[in-house]
Amino acid sequence: MAVIGYLGTSAEEGLIFEVSSETLETINNMNWSGSARYAVHQRHNTHALTEFVGLDPDKITFDITFLAQLGVEPMKEIVKLWKYNREGTALQLVLGEHGYGKYRWTITSIKEKTKYSDVHGNIYCADVSVSLQEYLSKDF
Repeated sequence: MAVIGYLGTSAEEGLIFEVSSETLETINNMNWSGSARYAVHQRHNTHALTEFVGLDPDKITFDITFLAQLGVEPMKEIVKLWKYNREGTALQLVLGEHGYGKYRWTITSIKEKTKYSDVHGNIYCADVSVSLQEYLSKDF
């Protein structure tokens, strides 16, 4: 088994991204964005002054497919994500040997689309879109 990263409070728990002969759980379509804030001060009979006032929290979005055939329990993983979102849990995001962000991330939205269900109505395959926002401690 090759663990390639995780989204959670530690590497032992959370959403583990891994590839092995039994399991495939990886992210795709990852986008990392950031923006700056500026104030515009209007002046009489001349150009306005632009002032840099700070940075907005970074944002990351990604998609993940949970497929039972690839060794994943889709509903278990989806419930994990919803729990983190509803509790406002600050999470680490690690991919490969790189931790993303300055501190942690919170899940701001989750969009789950069920693709297939089994004969009992259990989710067999689901595409999930996750949106994260940077969560800094007051030390940053």
